[in-house]
Amino acid sequence: MVLVGLAAVAAGLQYHTGTLSRMGPGFFPVAVGALLAFVGVLIASSARGQSAPQAEQPAGHGHSHAAPDLRGTVCIVLGTLAFLLFGVYGGMIPATFAIVFISALGDRNNSVKQAACLAVAMCVIAAVVFSWLLQIQLPLFTWGG
Repeated sequence: MVLVGLAAVAAGLQYHTGTLSRMGPGFFPVAVGALLAFVGVLIASSARGQSAPQAEQPAGHGHSHAAPDLRGTVCIVLGTLAFLLFGVYGGMIPATFAIVFISALGDRNNSVKQAACLAVAMCVIAAVVFSWLLQIQLPLFTWGG
């Protein structure tokens, strides 16, 4: 993470960065790269000195077989596809609900009710941030593309 973040900073510095009030094309890559490198340092420092955790469960995450649990992967891929579909034919709110709800079901610890509550909360946040604050031109609701 640190190396990728530093590479993004180096690439972003090839462009004009500007200031907070007048951001240039290099501002975003530099800011995100610096944050990524910082988080990488925090992760590395928090893991320093800790021994590897003892595995209490078999490799199947609580399953009796050793096959990998693909539920999370499948739900994330399906959530992304649903976001694309609903983004074109339903608007930002249905697309956001679909991706969060389906992806949240990838965690076996989440219930349908918890996934729905998380999806509704994210729809509210997305509407406030992207539609109201940033004024992104993606309609909240649209029917039929």
